[in-house]
Amino acid sequence: MRIVGLTGGISSGKSTVSNLFKSHDIPVVDADIVARDVLKKGTGGYKRVVAAFGEDILQANGEVDRPKLGQIVFSDPGKRQLLNRLLAPFISSGILREILKLWLKGCKVIVLDIPLLFEAKMDKWTKPIIVVWVDTETQLQRLMARDGINEEDARNRTNAQMALDLKRSKADIVIDNSGTLEDLKEQFQKILVQVTRPLTWTEFWLSRQGAFSALVSIIIGVVVGKNVVGKL
Repeated sequence: MRIVGLTGGISSGKSTVSNLFKSHDIPVVDADIVARDVLKKGTGGYKRVVAAFGEDILQANGEVDRPKLGQIVFSDPGKRQLLNRLLAPFISSGILREILKLWLKGCKVIVLDIPLLFEAKMDKWTKPIIVVWVDTETQLQRLMARDGINEEDARNRTNAQMALDLKRSKADIVIDNSGTLEDLKEQFQKILVQVTRPLTWTEFWLSRQGAFSALVSIIIGVVVGKNVVGKL
């Protein structure tokens, strides 16, 4: 199985690239969706976060008010690190469950869409790593337009993440999303060819088909060995 890492920064266009993979029938494990699930009322992540941040972060129906929690952690690095520590085990296990489901289905190529790919040290499980990059000014303008926030709030959010230039230096493939959507799609088509190329032998043996082939080989080896021993 080939596990492709996809990351970027807030308003860099990572979600657009993720959706392009989905539209080409490439399965995507979205860490943001997993994170939402682990914060649902009654879950282990929910209980830890409410215990740490108090019931003021809850909506009337008891669910976590995500925008309110976001405001708290984006303006306070200490609280942001606390939230990451509380949820990291739940998010990691949720991502691994999704990978296992896709492995059992026999998927050969999957994409891990993880904003904190490097920060969570999950980059070591992915190859190649794709970073969706955009220049700082374009990123700020897009974020302010998307969320209706001022420049100070936008900078707080972008500064809360690893710098895109640093992520770019760690990437195997960089998508420059400073241009138009058509420019992005043109780059994506070239990357799609790279991502869907035939599996390497290592990737094949890590796939369900490879594991099945290895099991068959072992069984055949045992049977043949028994027959040889029986003739001695």
